[in-house]
Amino acid sequence: MDFRYMVTQLEVQGQACISLAGGLTDEAVRWKPNPSSWSVLEVFNHLIDEEIYDFRTHLEHILNTPDQPWPEIDPQGWVTQKGYNQRQLDKTLARFETERKASIAWLKTLTDPNWDAFVEFSWGKLTCWGYVGLLGGT
Repeated sequence: MDFRYMVTQLEVQGQACISLAGGLTDEAVRWKPNPSSWSVLEVFNHLIDEEIYDFRTHLEHILNTPDQPWPEIDPQGWVTQKGYNQRQLDKTLARFETERKASIAWLKTLTDPNWDAFVEFSWGKLTCWGYVGLLGGT
């Protein structure tokens, strides 16, 4: 996998997501097709937490502390616990952009990382490249 391509994809995908949500009405960003679905606003707030508590945290874990317990997260619970749908879209988009840039900046600071590093789960190994691919970096 090409590191520069991965970083470029993260940049492009982040901006594409922001562009898609720009200009939506307050009603549109809070709308859910059914009670178990997420609104656009909830999805974006989820993406913010994914940047911080999933992507950077878990990738750093695989690279540096793979023998330690996997840092647990609760994406489903956070939707209601953190009140994602009560937030404001403009602030949410700005925060997502900030956190995506922070992820990219962090990636660029890595010096010769072992991209083949992995953690072992009951279902198999998860490598750094596999993890990045799961999150849409490919």
